[in-house]
Amino acid sequence: MDNDGLSNEQTEKILQFQDITGLDDMNVCRDILIRHQWDLEVAFQEHLNIREGRPSAYATESRAPAVVNDRFLQHVFSSIRANNTPAPSGIGGLIGYVFNYMVNFWYSAFSSFVTTIIGLFRDQESIPADPIGDVLKFIQTYNEKYPDHPVFYQGTYSQALSDAKNELRFLLVYLHSEATSEATAFCRGALADPQVIEFVNRRMLFWACDMASHEGKRVANSISVRVHPTLIIIGMRANKMIIMGRLEGDCSPEELIRRMDTVVNDNEVWLNQARQDRLERDLTQTLRQQQDEAYQRSLQADQEKQRRKQQEREEAMRVQAAIEAEQLAEEQRKEDIERLKLELAEQVPSEPATGAPDTISIVFKLPNGLRLERRFHNTNTMTDIYNFIFCHPDAPDSFELTTNFPKRVLECAARGPNDEPGPTLLQSGLKNREVLFVADLEA
Repeated sequence: MDNDGLSNEQTEKILQFQDITGLDDMNVCRDILIRHQWDLEVAFQEHLNIREGRPSAYATESRAPAVVNDRFLQHVFSSIRANNTPAPSGIGGLIGYVFNYMVNFWYSAFSSFVTTIIGLFRDQESIPADPIGDVLKFIQTYNEKYPDHPVFYQGTYSQALSDAKNELRFLLVYLHSEATSEATAFCRGALADPQVIEFVNRRMLFWACDMASHEGKRVANSISVRVHPTLIIIGMRANKMIIMGRLEGDCSPEELIRRMDTVVNDNEVWLNQARQDRLERDLTQTLRQQQDEAYQRSLQADQEKQRRKQQEREEAMRVQAAIEAEQLAEEQRKEDIERLKLELAEQVPSEPATGAPDTISIVFKLPNGLRLERRFHNTNTMTDIYNFIFCHPDAPDSFELTTNFPKRVLECAARGPNDEPGPTLLQSGLKNREVLFVADLEA
């Protein structure tokens, strides 16, 4: 990596980003940090979103999952005593305390119900123009004033809820109000404690925003935040996102961890059940996908087998057709030869009488050993001899005539009606008692 122009702080951030992301190329790490103004948290959150196939935190806002705000389903911890009322004393004081507690409880439940109803109508309002801007502006301001804190979620409340739902993790929501001294003390004390930071970073997502911003006001109305500081723990329960814990007021780091641990331990079973259900669904889906793939492979194998069988049948039919065509051609050829023999037999000259002048007696030796002897007039042509041999039933269909000694092949072939007649026996040099050999050309 080229270190020119990089400060020691920037180089250290590149090494940290590479260590937490596992990226091998330091130039890639540098480019990602540059695109996010060297903000390590923002760059890491964006990298996780991209790697997990989720949209960027700067993408268009989407509607948040519905959150159930039911006081009967959540732990409520409060470090604030209304109007600093002293602890009750005596029977009358105890009765008054219980009465006030019941009134406050039902008032709180009723106000939560009313807030939920109002929230249904407020959901119809247009989403703020720049909710991510409100979040990032708060994080920057908070970092400058309170440098020690858990890792903030770099995105909107809707995206934080969606990620918590998709990842089956707890979501810790904090709405900050700089105007209250309790919130300032809480940020400098409990929220900056190393053990609190480690607990939150390890076990949940942490989203925060300023109550003075449009996004902060909207979220505060939706989850009924009325005192400061307040931490809200949201998680999945029975396929719904619900508020599981409400931690109101400043407290010590040890007390804050105890409260968060109580909420997490009491509700971890729901997340574990959701994880188990999701795992079973994934396994079922994977098994179904594997079965579908196996069925497709089997179907393709069957189709390939059928295709090969069809090819084999077509090839066998083609070979059979070729054999039949060859047999038909051979039969046609034999029929043509038989017909030709009948036609040529009529052209063979009759045999001269014994002792007739200018006759030649010729002995023919056929390939099968048969001897044929016949007299021809010396003016008969070699074509006449060819026709005589060709028409004999024991003679081959294709042959040539040769003399014995000296051995020579005689000019002897079939001729058409319009062809010139072949040489005569006298011109071919044949003598009386000549022996000619019939050679089968197809043997």
